[in-house]
Amino acid sequence: MSSINQFEKIDKEAFSTASLFDQSDEKEYWLSKTPSERIQALEFLRQIMYGYDPFTARLQRVFEVAKLKES
Repeated sequence: MSSINQFEKIDKEAFSTASLFDQSDEKEYWLSKTPSERIQALEFLRQIMYGYDPFTARLQRVFEVAKLKES
């Protein structure tokens, strides 16, 4: 069985398609969410888009010793 054949059967009940010009209830859905929930969703999408993982990303630490002039 090739890897292409395993994807031949698609469950058409799992998703739907629509025209971009159709009326959508998405705006109503997002307006029903709190501002905090909307920001969290936006951050989640940003992390997916840019591959950012807040648990593995760290700030780079730079240590520098500065010598002061004696007066």
